[in-house]
Amino acid sequence: MKNYSTEIILKFAEEGSMRYQIEERLVDFSVAIIDFCSSFPHGKISDYFSDQLSRASVSAALNYGEAQGAESRKDFAHKLKISLKELREALVCLKIINKSSTFSKMSNGLKLQKEADELVSIFVASVRKLQSNMKTEK
Repeated sequence: MKNYSTEIILKFAEEGSMRYQIEERLVDFSVAIIDFCSSFPHGKISDYFSDQLSRASVSAALNYGEAQGAESRKDFAHKLKISLKELREALVCLKIINKSSTFSKMSNGLKLQKEADELVSIFVASVRKLQSNMKTEK
């Protein structure tokens, strides 16, 4: 049977690993979005969506990184919510791109949309759990 201190260390290691996995996933998503946007056809609409999509995806990753250094649980929750909002924005942007004839020759759009959807789901669950834990602590 494990002693209490071993359980805490193992839990911390698992949470640290999960944090790292999510951060890496966000970074990979941001890089994939940047690469995706760099192949957009040139034009006013393409430039708009390229800017919007790249800013939203990169912002989600950066805010998640900022959350890791949060000064309080409330600050951590706030930064996670910002990441979630940015991921939702990226998801809607990808849905529009994938339905638009302007971007019909783009590849990987549906794959990126699926990843954005999965990331949104992860962040929704994380924010809900965090908010629930914060309520029970009061």
